Amino acid sequence: MSLELTDWDKDLPSQADEEYQALVRTLNFTEGFGLLFVRCSPAGGEQLITKVKADISNKNIQVLRLQQAVSNLYEIIDNLDNKSEINVLFITGLEHSFYEYEECKSLTGWNSKDIYSYSWKGVPPVLINLNQQRERLKDNFNICFVFLLPIFAIKYFIQRAPDFFDWRSGLFEFPIDSETLEQESLRVIQEGDYDRYLTLTPEERTKEILRVQELIVEENQTPKRQCDLLINLEILHLVGQNYKEMIKSFDKALSIQPDDYETWSNRGTALFGLGHYEEALTSYDKALSIQPDYHEAWKNRGLVLFNLGYNAEALASYDKALSIQPDDHEAWNNRGNLLGNLGRNEKAITSYDKALSIHPEYYQAWYNRGVALYDLGHNEEAIASFDKALSIQQDKHEAWNNRGNALSKLERYEETLNSYDKALCIKPDLHQACYNRGIALWNLGRNEEAIASFNKALEFKPDLHQAWYNKACCYALQDNIEQTLENLQQAINISPDEYREKAKTDTDFDNIRHDERFQALIQG
Repeated sequence: MSLELTDWDKDLPSQADEEYQALVRTLNFTEGFGLLFVRCSPAGGEQLITKVKADISNKNIQVLRLQQAVSNLYEIIDNLDNKSEINVLFITGLEHSFYEYEECKSLTGWNSKDIYSYSWKGVPPVLINLNQQRERLKDNFNICFVFLLPIFAIKYFIQRAPDFFDWRSGLFEFPIDSETLEQESLRVIQEGDYDRYLTLTPEERTKEILRVQELIVEENQTPKRQCDLLINLEILHLVGQNYKEMIKSFDKALSIQPDDYETWSNRGTALFGLGHYEEALTSYDKALSIQPDYHEAWKNRGLVLFNLGYNAEALASYDKALSIQPDDHEAWNNRGNLLGNLGRNEKAITSYDKALSIHPEYYQAWYNRGVALYDLGHNEEAIASFDKALSIQQDKHEAWNNRGNALSKLERYEETLNSYDKALCIKPDLHQACYNRGIALWNLGRNEEAIASFNKALEFKPDLHQAWYNKACCYALQDNIEQTLENLQQAINISPDEYREKAKTDTDFDNIRHDERFQALIQG
């Protein structure tokens, strides 16, 4: 039976305090080459080294502390000045060489074959080196090597370097003492908030995940702390958007504390992230069966129902959430979005206004309010809303683009161009802004520039039939019959009935209307 790296909660066999005496006896009896593995925390490893040095005085005991990832451990040992005099060499920090692999397998979407096979892709270079150099390690060094490692790193040896690991003379385990375990667990629980985890780099987050996992399975860990640590693990996976691992953590927590409504709700959020809406709804409903007034579950339930197309039920969920917590500006904003999608823009604006009365600097509500006003044809007010949104966040291309649309309705084309240019500075491949910019230029009679903008839009979206048609219009106004026919043909290829009918009455084609090729094209 193989031991998978991701089965972090399936602990290795544990022994009691006599483990230390067994380690000392092994070190005393080992002459020449030896290979030992010790599972312990970094702090526990340092304490262990100090104690061993005090208890074994007849041997030369040295420590190799690795501070970063390495690829050639044999070379590092071979370069030690006093290697011929060393009897016991403790090696700490080798786990640094595994962090990026632990991170990669979760972030790059490896399939199970990639993760668990012995291919180069899944084997850290240092383990390849140890596998290749194991005979030389034994022949060239009369040293007993003692690797001090956390459990996840020991499992890398088991899974990725089994031939080397099988040479071991012993495997020893030193769980954290109860007092230290309590202190370390409480520190992680208290410091493990979402905002702090957001500041971590992917590698730092991986280290934290592994640390929390180790604390969960430590001997003497209490069920209450296990559950709290599992919540920390959930948050870490949430930050990394690793929803599948989140759900595993939630299920473990719920097996310990099945009536934890917050965990049921968070499980729903993870399922929502995976697009499993029906299962997410079941989790939210379970949370609400335990705590009927849990505002967060009602709000998220509304979002799930909206994605399922159950608009009336979604609206009822938002209303319930707001009856419990009426100052939730996000819920008011989401309620407005739902009403907008139902075509009830006046009521949507009322919801956005409520959100803004609670949080006046809420960009999303100002932006959504602008969209609703634009849909109602209130373009001046829409522009004011977009301006307010952009005063809060200037780098939002969608607000600049929609501001341009509202200005275009008011025929303020020069200002329109400025808005579209701002949008394209932020997102150069925004085909809508390229196309809309072309329309503004066409309205200004700047046909060559309009054609260039339409071409840019078509680079990003070749099937944008409106751009093909409007290019044809621009060329027709220039009496360029060949380009007119070529571009009109492209538009008709995509949407035949629409553009044949449109071209029959479009005055832009009056200069070429009697051309036989044009007539043949629009008649089909």
